Amino acid sequence: MKWRGQRESSNVEIGSSSGGRGGGLKMGLGGIVLVVILGLIMGKNPMEMLGLVAQMESSAPRAANTPADPNAPVTEEQQFSKVVLASTEDVWGRIFSASNQKYPPPTMVLFSGAVQSACGGATSAVGPFYCPGDQKVYLDTQFFDEMTAKLGGGGDFAQAYVIAHEVGHHIQTLTGVSEQVNKVRARGGTVEGDGGLLVRQELQADCYAGLWAHYAQQEKRWMEPGDLEEAINTAQAIGDDTLQRQSRGTVVPDSFSHGSAEQRMRWFRRGFDSGDLGQCDTFKAASL
Repeated sequence: MKWRGQRESSNVEIGSSSGGRGGGLKMGLGGIVLVVILGLIMGKNPMEMLGLVAQMESSAPRAANTPADPNAPVTEEQQFSKVVLASTEDVWGRIFSASNQKYPPPTMVLFSGAVQSACGGATSAVGPFYCPGDQKVYLDTQFFDEMTAKLGGGGDFAQAYVIAHEVGHHIQTLTGVSEQVNKVRARGGTVEGDGGLLVRQELQADCYAGLWAHYAQQEKRWMEPGDLEEAINTAQAIGDDTLQRQSRGTVVPDSFSHGSAEQRMRWFRRGFDSGDLGQCDTFKAASL
């Protein structure tokens, strides 16, 4: 992926750990999946469940987020994340402008170990997430190493796909999609399961990531042979069925929250191949 020398976003906060790597959540990926599944079964927000576990396992109270040393050198992972975020700003800015709207970009928080957000406390074990409460994308760049080592996905374009997916959730916040899903959840409606609203929401974010990649490739020509395959392999690695099979040996579609490996690959590819925002309406799709 030819990303070096490209514009870097200024909407990035680089902070130090609020909990340190010695404290906080110590679950493996399997444990995280089980907590998420349990939260969905109980009708709870998985992020809140994971934040609760993090607080229970931490022996010391957490300090507020503190900025990183301004004299610390910028790592390659941080620079890469800034470039990808800038690209999403360019793409979505033009898409919104075509409808005579202004695109308010999210802020990305790059942290280490643990972080506090408007959605509660979280640790690096949670993985990248978007918080609609403060409209920020939270990312511990070391997650990319975890993704490669334990999930079977990886590569720079795969990392870009992960960031673009979280930005996709920001788009859903701006368009009111997230609010509608939350209203159904608040009324006690079922949102999880294969074909449920949560799965449709996540698959739409995958399609939005593919849409970003479509335009980024047209404008920057920074994709190299194998880049698309990296994103496809990562989408497959983080499918609900793949993660459930790894963690518990069986697949329970009724507890799906993000979609199967095949669904995630297909909707990312749909956005990438079409470059059409209308093709990403998973909520009207008869079949996912």
